[in-house]
Amino acid sequence: MVLLLIILITAYDRRMTTIPTLSFADLRRGEHAEVVGFDGMPEHYRNRLLSMGLTPGTEFLVERPAPLGDPVEIRLRGFRMSLRRDEAAALRVRRL
Repeated sequence: MVLLLIILITAYDRRMTTIPTLSFADLRRGEHAEVVGFDGMPEHYRNRLLSMGLTPGTEFLVERPAPLGDPVEIRLRGFRMSLRRDEAAALRVRRL
């Protein structure tokens, strides 16, 4: 299952190379974005994000940062998820 998901993501990443993307770290509170792919992220962390539903094509909203700015809460697929900014920086997104 994970191998099939990785193959699909690789194909999606290749297809999305012409769309200008930015890092998750460039997003601010209240912005909507779509996951485009992963860039330089350790495989174990990438697999964890995939298993939690943060797959290419998934739209999300940056809800709010913690008081000191880290982690950041996002809303996707009907639930909220907190991500550390330094780990999520390798997440490639497209603003909506």
